[in-house]
Order: sequence, then structure tokens, then C-alpha cells
Amino acid sequence: MDGKKADGFTLSFELEKETKNTYKYGERSAPGQPPRIGSLYVQKWALGAGAAPRQLVVTVAAGGEGA
Repeated sequence: MDGKKADGFTLSFELEKETKNTYKYGERSAPGQPPRIGSLYVQKWALGAGAAPRQLVVTVAAGGEGA
């Protein structure tokens, strides 16, 4: 998934590793394209109890005064 918009973009991440307090997700970029973010680390408490999602979808959009 790689949606492009003038005001941001959407990326897909897949679970790569689990540590004591953190999940590590790796970006799934389009073939032939370098990753825009690379690795994404999420604290376990942020996703709640239970099993970690195998995939995350993240939308990045500019905000604030300079946007």
C-alpha cells in the first residue's frame, strides 16, 4: 500500500520483531523504491493487550504552521 496525496502519504508496515517492551515493524515499500521511513518502533502499551497486529498502516501528513 503506497497512497500518494499532496498533503501526505500512506505506508504499510509488517511486524518484524518483538522485544520485552517494543514491537519493530518494517516498511513494505514499492518494488524498486527506497523506504521512506524504514523501521517503525511501537511501544507495546500503545497497542493494548493481546497479540500484536501483523501489519500497521500509517498515514503521514504535514501539519502545523509550516504545512
